[in-house]
Amino acid sequence: SPVPPSHHAHPPYRYKSPPPPRHYKSPVPPSHHAHPPYLYKSPPPPSYHAHPPYVYKSPPPPSKSPPPYYYKSPPPPKGY
Repeated sequence: SPVPPSHHAHPPYRYKSPPPPRHYKSPVPPSHHAHPPYLYKSPPPPSYHAHPPYVYKSPPPPSKSPPPYYYKSPPPPKGY
């Protein structure tokens, strides 16, 4: 009769629930530790920092580009 495995293995209760670390139980509240949300809530309005939208809103209409027929098909060489 070898040593029973239950006796050889570490008793389960040994790892079941170790004494909870008291100093880790109540750390500084995250809300207090983290930066207050309002700190990032209203940064300088991006509309003021970024270029005004209207600058990019209406670029020169692409329709003003060279007419499509310009690239459609050159006149076939009649000489040939």
